Amino acid sequence: MMQRRTLIRAGAALTLLAGAMPIVPLAAATPEEILLWPGVPPGNGGVTGPEKLGEAGAGFGALSNIATPRMRVYRPAVPNGAAVLVAGGGGYFRIQLWKESTPAAQWLQAQGFTVFELLYRLPNDGWDASAPFMDAQRAMKIIRSRAGEFAVDPAKIGVMGFSAGGHLAGFTALQPKRALYAGSDAYEKVSARPDFAVLLFPVVTLRKPYDTTRTRREIIGEKPSAKAEADWSLDTHVSKDAPPTIIFAAADDTTTPPGHGILLFEKLTAAGASAELHMFRDGGHGWGLGKPDQVISQWPTLFTHWAQSLEIQK
Repeated sequence: MMQRRTLIRAGAALTLLAGAMPIVPLAAATPEEILLWPGVPPGNGGVTGPEKLGEAGAGFGALSNIATPRMRVYRPAVPNGAAVLVAGGGGYFRIQLWKESTPAAQWLQAQGFTVFELLYRLPNDGWDASAPFMDAQRAMKIIRSRAGEFAVDPAKIGVMGFSAGGHLAGFTALQPKRALYAGSDAYEKVSARPDFAVLLFPVVTLRKPYDTTRTRREIIGEKPSAKAEADWSLDTHVSKDAPPTIIFAAADDTTTPPGHGILLFEKLTAAGASAELHMFRDGGHGWGLGKPDQVISQWPTLFTHWAQSLEIQK
């Protein structure tokens, strides 16, 4: 049984499907989708009712109530051999597709990247707090296992995330071996470690003084232990083995203050890992690709230069 719901604004359509097959071939205007799990996903919890796509306000084009975690595939006309798993933000209570992950996926696709947009489960929908991290690990393993099908070099698979999606992407990059679920199929034979990480206005730490984010509340609750704060903060898990990481943030971001990105950059460089930080003077939070008149709209160009310097992109 397949459900389809389409929302159109300013001539741009977002089509969301929940399929029952591993790969769902869609119409030309809609990317194909790959399910992450056979049958019921691991972890406790679940949702009631259909998926929801925001129709107004800050939640416009944001997805929630996700029962079937999956990836949308954006195949480039001329593959450059690299792939990116993209995760939109939304505080782990929704996923910002329309203004974050979908535009980024389409831009990367135009640059030759094969892109996988992650539609992950959300704790606010009733799933375990670890569910999105299970989904991200599994997605990385599927992409690497099937790299040949997509003309992708299995050593050039990165992750990109915005806000809470940046926390998810960063956790996947820094904790790829963390045992979050039990699995034994062919996909579980490869590494979940991304080869590079791109984090945009990411939530990094769940500790004071940055303990006011929705991400923190959804993952570890209102009154967590110090251990829980440490376990789910990115800065705890930094090591010299972290993949090359580039961080973008705005100095006037009050939702995820710039201290998050600065902290992670300092920890990575102190550990001897490859890291780069770009702090824009303004832009606030949730800027996606940015508007042409904003300085933050330069980040895709900066990312391109960085990727070329690492020979990720030619």
